[in-house]
Amino acid sequence: MPASDTHTATRAAKTTGHRDATLGPVALLLAFRIVNALTLRTFFQPDEFFQSLEPAWQLAFGHSARAWITWEWTAQLRSSLHPELFAVVYKLAAELAAFCGLSPPAKAELLLAAPKLAQAVFAALLDCYTWKLAEKAYGRGSRTAYTTLALSVCSPWQWFCATRTLSNCLETAVTAVAVYHWPWHSPGSASHDKKQPKIAGQDSPLHSIPHLRLSLLLAAFACILRPTNALVWITLLLPTWWRASTRQRYILIREISLCGAVTIACSVLSDRFYYQTWTFPPLRFLYFNIFQSLAVFYGTNRPDYYLTEGLPLLLTTALPFALVGLWHGLSTRSPRSGHARDAEAQTLLSQLAWTSLTVTASLTLLTHKEVRFLYPVLPFLHVLAAKPLTTFFPPHASISRKALLTLLLTANLLIAGYASQVHQRGVIDVLAHLRHKHEALNYPPSGTGARPTNTSVAFLMPCHSTPWRSHLVHASLSAWALTCEPPLNIPLPDRAAYLDEADQFFLSPGPAGWLRDSMEHVDTVFAGGSRSSRHWARVEGSVQRASRRPWPQHLVFFAQLEPVLREVLAGSTYRECWRGFNSHWHDDWRRQGDVLVWCLD
Repeated sequence: MPASDTHTATRAAKTTGHRDATLGPVALLLAFRIVNALTLRTFFQPDEFFQSLEPAWQLAFGHSARAWITWEWTAQLRSSLHPELFAVVYKLAAELAAFCGLSPPAKAELLLAAPKLAQAVFAALLDCYTWKLAEKAYGRGSRTAYTTLALSVCSPWQWFCATRTLSNCLETAVTAVAVYHWPWHSPGSASHDKKQPKIAGQDSPLHSIPHLRLSLLLAAFACILRPTNALVWITLLLPTWWRASTRQRYILIREISLCGAVTIACSVLSDRFYYQTWTFPPLRFLYFNIFQSLAVFYGTNRPDYYLTEGLPLLLTTALPFALVGLWHGLSTRSPRSGHARDAEAQTLLSQLAWTSLTVTASLTLLTHKEVRFLYPVLPFLHVLAAKPLTTFFPPHASISRKALLTLLLTANLLIAGYASQVHQRGVIDVLAHLRHKHEALNYPPSGTGARPTNTSVAFLMPCHSTPWRSHLVHASLSAWALTCEPPLNIPLPDRAAYLDEADQFFLSPGPAGWLRDSMEHVDTVFAGGSRSSRHWARVEGSVQRASRRPWPQHLVFFAQLEPVLREVLAGSTYRECWRGFNSHWHDDWRRQGDVLVWCLD
C-alpha cells in the first residue's frame, strides 16, 4: 500500500475511534440533561415562557388556545425563529398524544414536558461542544479537556439555567457549536499547504469551507436570535482577519456575505409568516431598547454589576480559576515560530479570553443588565478555568487539596439543588395545583358524569410572576393577571411618572383601593345578606361598573398581600384552599412569602 494511502487509513481509523469514544459521553450528557430538565421545579425569568412558549403555543394551537402574547410581539421586537422551533415541538407532541389516545390530563403532561426535552438536547450540545472546544486547546482526551467538561456538568448555573427555554440558552448552545467550527490555526503554520486557498487553519480546503460555513450560519442565527451576540463574532473575526492573507480575506468576505444573506432571508420570511407583514425584528429591538431606552423601564443596574454579581453567579466556585485563566489568556501571545499545535492552542485561548472581556465590558455600558446576558461567554470561561484548576488539583494532590475539591463540589451541589428545587418554586407549583383541580372537575378518572366547567383565576401578583398557558394548558381554564406594558407612546420626559397596572395595584391607590375601583362590588361575594341584596349590588351603577372585573373562583397572590385581602374580603365566601412555599427571601417585597390560593365557596 502506498505511504499516502497508509497515512490516510491511519488518520481515518483515528477519527473513527475518537468518534466512537465520544458517542458514550454524548449519550450520557443527553440523559443527564433530560433528567435536569424534567426535575427543574423553580422559576427564573418570565422570558422563559413569554418570549418563547406563549407565542409558540399560539402558533401551534391558534388564538382560541388563549396564550398570553406580550407587547414585544405586537411591537415586532422578537425573531419568530425561536418560538417556531417550540411550535413544531408542541405540534409533534399533540400529534403523538392523539396517536396514542392520551386523556386530556396525560396530554397536558406531555405538552408540559415536550419543550423541556427539546431544550435538554441543546443543553447537552452545549456541554459537548464546550468539551470539544477544550480539546482543540488542550488535546483530545486530555485531562484538562475532561476538566472543562466537568466544570460544565457540575456548574450550578448550568443545572439551573441550561434546560430553560430562554433565548439566551439556545444562543449559548449555538454559539458554542459555531465557535468550535471557527478556523483557529494561524495562517502560514507548518501544517498548511500554501498552494491551497484555505481559511486560516484547516487541513484542506474541502474541510475548511464547510466548517467555516457552518460556523458562520450558526453565528448569524445567534445574532438574529440575540443581536448582542454580534459582540462575540466581531471580537473573533478581527484577529482572524488580521492574520489572514488577501486570498483568505476574499473567502471570508464571500462566505460571510453568503451565510449572512441566507440567514437573513430565512429570518425575514419566517417573520413575514408570523407577523403577517414585512419586518426585521433585530433592528426594531435595537431601536426600542437603545434609542428609546425602553429596556430601562425593566430596571437599571450599577456599573459593577457584572463583575460583582454576574460573573460570580455564572461561575460560582470556578470563579477564581476562571480569573486566573482569563489573565493567562490575555497576557499570552501566540509564538512566532514553533509547533503549529501550540500556536493554535495559544491563539484559541487568547481569543476566548479577549472575547469574554470584550463582551462583558461592552454589556457593562448598557444600563439594563441581567446575568443571563453574559451566558454566551460561560463556555469560554470554563475552557479558560480548566487549566488553572487542573494545575491546582493534580492527580496526586495533597489530602488538604482533595478536601478542598470535595468542598467545592459539595457547594456546587447544594447551590444547584437549592436554586432548582427550592427557591421560587411556589409560582410553578400553584399552576400545577390549578390545572389538576380543573382536570379533576372536567376529566374524572371514570370518564363519565362530568359536566364541562370553566375555571376562573385572577393572579394578584406583579406581572409575569408565573408561567401562563404553557402550564395552565387548558383553554377552559380562564385567567387574568396584572399587566406591565411599557410606555410605548409616552414622551421620554413624561415616562418617570408612568405607572403600569401592576404599579397602580401595589403603589397607588394601593391594593385595597385598586380592588375597590376595578372589581365588582364586594357585596357580590359576601356570605351574609339576602340573595336580592347581592343581586342589587351587582346591578347598582351598572353603567359605571361596566368595565369592572367580576370576582373569579380563585385568587392567587403572595403572602405579603394576605393582610390586605383579609381586610377587604372579610365576610366574603373566599377561603384559603391551597398554600405553597415559594422562597425564603426575595429582593422584591411584592413577591415575599408563600403563594396562596383563595377559593370562592
